[in-house]
Amino acid sequence: MHLSKLLGEKRMTQTRLAQLAGVRPSTVNVFYHETIKRLDVDMLDAICRVLQCQPGDLLEYVEDDSGTLG
Repeated sequence: MHLSKLLGEKRMTQTRLAQLAGVRPSTVNVFYHETIKRLDVDMLDAICRVLQCQPGDLLEYVEDDSGTLG
């Protein structure tokens, strides 16, 4: 998750992003601290719209080292 980097580049706070995207501040916080468990496509769309970025700018796939699915 690269939200902290993007917010820094745009000099935007988590609170301001939440206001502009119309999502709860706690939602932005779990993105920011990389503790999100499930991704809502509408939420991702709102954040990308505000930050004028693509989902790939926010997300990076990292393979699970455990070798198990789920």
